[in-house]
Amino acid sequence: MFIELTDVDLIYGSGKGKRKLGDDTLAVRSASLSIADGEFVAIVGPSGCGKSTLLKLIAGLAKPSRGVVRVGGEDVVHPLKTVGMAFQNATLLPWRNIRDNVMLPLEIVEPHRSRQKLDRDKNLERANGLLAKVGLSGFADKMPWQLSGGMQQRAQLCRALIHEPSILMLDEPFAALDAFTREELWGVLQELWSFRKCTIILVTHELREAAFLADTVHVMSARPGRVVRSRSVDFPRPRTLAATFEPRFVELVHDLRHHIHLETAA
Repeated sequence: MFIELTDVDLIYGSGKGKRKLGDDTLAVRSASLSIADGEFVAIVGPSGCGKSTLLKLIAGLAKPSRGVVRVGGEDVVHPLKTVGMAFQNATLLPWRNIRDNVMLPLEIVEPHRSRQKLDRDKNLERANGLLAKVGLSGFADKMPWQLSGGMQQRAQLCRALIHEPSILMLDEPFAALDAFTREELWGVLQELWSFRKCTIILVTHELREAAFLADTVHVMSARPGRVVRSRSVDFPRPRTLAATFEPRFVELVHDLRHHIHLETAA
C-alpha cells in the first residue's frame, strides 16, 4: 500500500510546563488505514472525530504518539513535500491574480523553486492548462475578488495540483458553497483526478459527496477516532449526478449515515 497507518494514537497536549490531569486530548486511538497509490478515498464521521487529524498525520504535520505512519514505504518523520492541500476557504492571496496564485507552490516547493527562471514557460503552460481544465481559462488575469466562491475553489484546486503532488488532501473544500455549485465541482474534481491520477484523500461531512467521488469511503468513530467501517464504491466512472438517485447509491449513503449515527449515539 502507498499510505499506511498502523495502530496510531495522537495525543494533543498543552505543551507548556507541567501538565495537569485532563490537559491532554486523545484525538485518535488505534487508528489503522491503508490507501493504494492513485486511489480516491473519502473520510467521514462525526464532528470532532479526528478526520482532519488523519490528514495532518499523513502529511507529516503531526507526529503520532504511538504507532507508525508510512508513505511510499517510508516512515513519515517530517512534513512531506509531495502533498497538495485544499481547504474550505480558498485562501487565495488578494494581491496576486489567479494565474500567479495558482503558481505560488512553484515558488516554495523544491525542486521547482530552484528552477523557476529556467522552467517559467513550462510552468505558465502548466498553470494555463490546469485553469482550462476547470473552466477558468478566461480568468487567469483576474483578481480573486473578481471571482465567485465556486470559481475561487476551482483556482485553489489548480494551485494544489500545480507542483504535481503524489497526494492531494482536501479538507471539506466545498463546504461553504451552495448545493448547485458544490455538485458542479464534484464533476470538476472527478475530471481533474482522472487527468492527474494522484492519490486523493477527501474529508467531508457530505455523504453524497463521498459516495460520488471516492473509490473507498472510510467511516470514523467518535473521538478518540479510529476507522470502524470501510465501504468500497464500485459505481462506474465517470459518475453523473443522475447516478446519485439510483437505489444502490441511495442505499450506500443510508448505510454510511447509519454507521455515523451509531457512532454519534455511542
